[in-house]
Amino acid sequence: MLHFRTKLVTAGAMALSLSVGIASAKAQEFINVLTGGTSGVYYPLGVALSEIYGKGIAGARTQVQATKASVENLNLLQQGKGEIAFALGDSVKLAAEGNAEAGFPGKLDKLRGIAAIYPNYIQIVASQESGIKTLADLKGKSLSVGAPASGTELNARAIFAAAGLKYEDLGRVEYLPFAESVELIKNRQLDATLQSAGLGVASIRDLAASVPINVVAVPAEDVAKIGPPYLSVVIPKGTYEGQSEDVATAAVGNFLITRAGVSDETAYQMTKQMFDHLDQLAAAHAAAKGIDPAKALDGMPVPLHPGAERYYKEKGLLK
Repeated sequence: MLHFRTKLVTAGAMALSLSVGIASAKAQEFINVLTGGTSGVYYPLGVALSEIYGKGIAGARTQVQATKASVENLNLLQQGKGEIAFALGDSVKLAAEGNAEAGFPGKLDKLRGIAAIYPNYIQIVASQESGIKTLADLKGKSLSVGAPASGTELNARAIFAAAGLKYEDLGRVEYLPFAESVELIKNRQLDATLQSAGLGVASIRDLAASVPINVVAVPAEDVAKIGPPYLSVVIPKGTYEGQSEDVATAAVGNFLITRAGVSDETAYQMTKQMFDHLDQLAAAHAAAKGIDPAKALDGMPVPLHPGAERYYKEKGLLK
């Protein structure tokens, strides 16, 4: 009888420990940070963000996922396969509209805003050897425009249309990530690369340190033809080795986006912890120096997540 009771107690203890285990597993918050290619800006910032969340959000277990960036990230969020993602403003707008040509199967209705962060500069860089100095010089030459239907490639299409160019005008079009594009230019197998990223992106720094480059201007009048969310900006001289002059180009804002299924508390914490640790993000990449809470709601293409909304109301940035 005693032996039977002992068995019952043991079984009860096991059941209790199992239920406690399930409860604690439920309490643990999983945050998958969707970024971009490892040689871009999204990835190092995503790594820093995951570290910030891992330490600052109770019970959070974080992961960083390298992706093809904006378009893939937004589709993954809609499918519930990520909690926070980096994306370009024009991609977010097209996702909300369900633009099939841009790579969205339908209206992505679960996307919710966290913050506008820093601008992406559209940086067209060619080897000096190619002789490319202007957009018109790209005719007959080889250019990498980023991964197919990526945020970068959508930017390339917009710039080309404004400049009266078509992909057919090029000698060859490559759809490659930043680092691969740079390697091909170094090996004289590619003339130029178009990269949409924060200033001082590692891939172009690497290229400029290896071969003489020309940074190709996107004139202000072409940017004006595209209109919002594109802005006319300047890549300051000295951003890259051998760049002796300011170069005009276009910029598009980047956003941190989450999804409707993420809890209000988690979205609040993701917003708060990000702004509380801007120094850590800036240490990961200089582009983060452009993140300003006062501009965090500028041009948000999708509804704010209620958790993020709570943060902005607390800070007096939203009524």
